[in-house]
Amino acid sequence: MIKKLLIMAFLIGGIAMGADYRKNPFTLAYDGAITENVKGKVNIQTVHYKANGVDVVANVYTPANFNPNNKYPAIVVAHPNGGVKEQVAGLYAQKLAEQGYVTIAFDAAYQGGSGGTPRYVDKPANRMEDIRAAADYISQFKGVDANRLGLLGICGGGGYSIKVAETDKRFKVVATVSMFNTGDVRRNGYNRTQMDTIQARLKDASDARAQEAAGGEVRYTPSFAANMTKEQVAALPFDLYREGYEYYGQTHFHPNSQANSTVSSLIDLMGFDTTQMWI
Repeated sequence: MIKKLLIMAFLIGGIAMGADYRKNPFTLAYDGAITENVKGKVNIQTVHYKANGVDVVANVYTPANFNPNNKYPAIVVAHPNGGVKEQVAGLYAQKLAEQGYVTIAFDAAYQGGSGGTPRYVDKPANRMEDIRAAADYISQFKGVDANRLGLLGICGGGGYSIKVAETDKRFKVVATVSMFNTGDVRRNGYNRTQMDTIQARLKDASDARAQEAAGGEVRYTPSFAANMTKEQVAALPFDLYREGYEYYGQTHFHPNSQANSTVSSLIDLMGFDTTQMWI
C-alpha cells in the first residue's frame, strides 16, 4: 500500500488543472471532477460529523462498483493551509478512489464549509484533531477495513499528518505532497526572512488574543495576495507564493478557501514545528 500511495501522490501532482467550481454540482474546482454519481463508477457523498465538538463537512469518495459488504482500504486526505476539500485534496481523493480506495477529504474545523467560530482559527492542535476525527469517521464507514488505513497530507496538511502519524497508530502508512512546515515558516518567515521580527509578531498575536478575551473585535491576517494586481503578484520573490496565488486565487478558486487566519492563531502556529519529533 505504501508504494502505491507514494506513486499515486507523485503522479497526481503533475495533473492538477483547474475548473470553474460554479459549473460543478459538488462545487469541485479541479479538472476531471465528478459531476454526477453513476452506478459502477467512482461516487461521491457529502457527510457530516464532529471534530472536538465542531461540525465538520467532508466528501467521501467510493471506488467503482463499491460494495459495502466487502472490505476496502481507506485514505484520509488532509488539505493545505487555506485550502478546502473541493480543491487539491478532492483531486487526490478522487484519483485514489479510482485506484480502489475509499477516501475522505474534509474541511478543517473553523474553515471552509465546516463550523466553528471565530472563523479561520488556524491552530495546529485543531488541524491534527481534524485528521483524527476523519479517521474516526472513515474507520466506521460501512465497507472500510479499519486495519488498512492510510493518511495523505498536502502542503500544510502534510506537516500536520506527519505529527499525527507519530502517535496515532491506526494509520499504517503516511505520505505527503509538497509538505510545508507551517510552524517554521510562520515563526521564521519563508527562507528565514522574518527572524528579526519573531518577538514583535508574537507580541502582536498576544495582544490580539487579549483583545478577543476582552470581547473586542477579532483581528485577521491579510487575505492571500489581498489587493494585489497580477503584476504585483508576478513580482513576488518566491515561486511558492506566486504559484499559490495563481492556484487559490485564479485557476482553482473556491469561495470557501481563505488563506488567512485569526492573528491570535499565530501564538500556536509559531510554536509548532513538524520536525520536532518526540519519539
